[in-house]
Amino acid sequence: MDSSLTFKSGAKDVVPTLFGYIGVGLAMGIVANTSHLSVLAVLLMSLIVYAGSAQFIIISMLLAGSPISAIVLSTFLINSRMILMSLSIAQYFKKDSLLQNIALGSLLTDETFALSMNKLNQTQQKLRPRWLHAANIIAYLVWAAATVVGCLLGNLIADPNQFGLDFAVVGMFIGLLYLQIITDRSKTLKTQLLVVLFVAIAMFFLMRFFPGNIALLIATLLGCGFGMVVTPHD
Repeated sequence: MDSSLTFKSGAKDVVPTLFGYIGVGLAMGIVANTSHLSVLAVLLMSLIVYAGSAQFIIISMLLAGSPISAIVLSTFLINSRMILMSLSIAQYFKKDSLLQNIALGSLLTDETFALSMNKLNQTQQKLRPRWLHAANIIAYLVWAAATVVGCLLGNLIADPNQFGLDFAVVGMFIGLLYLQIITDRSKTLKTQLLVVLFVAIAMFFLMRFFPGNIALLIATLLGCGFGMVVTPHD
């Protein structure tokens, strides 16, 4: 990763994150196949919903015969963290049009958000729409393709977890966190590790009282507050 913010650079920078999309996308497609969803249904879900964890929940709720209202509400709650991410990244696109911001926000994911945070360390805290468009669009297409392939392979693979596909995203985010820590020069290593430790402990306790995605949202907000408290003392 370098300081270039061209479309080509965005396409290159997003490549390492694609393995996470492929792994989880294949797993999602396989689960959808075993749940008797068609290839077309999987493709449309990936193109319209475009949210890994939410798509798993949608499939399980459809099988359980849950009402549409419950499915929509669950999907919103699961993806509510994207509100925070979009607000955080919008400050770098204030000079761009509303249409540009809508397009960028519509395809923003956990992975491309984390990639953007790492990129800021190389570009003097600047981002350009063309760079993020490239990362977003390629990730979007790879995710859709991976879920379709997974659905087609569903009859051949009974348990995707036996190949470790369920760990693909976890491994990818560990790598992104490492890159963020070693490249962010605006904060000391001690401060960053303190925030990581605080969020990990918060998640441990919050998971005892809240569903995973709600716990993640609360832990993120608490982590932001904690980071604001400890940073001025560096």
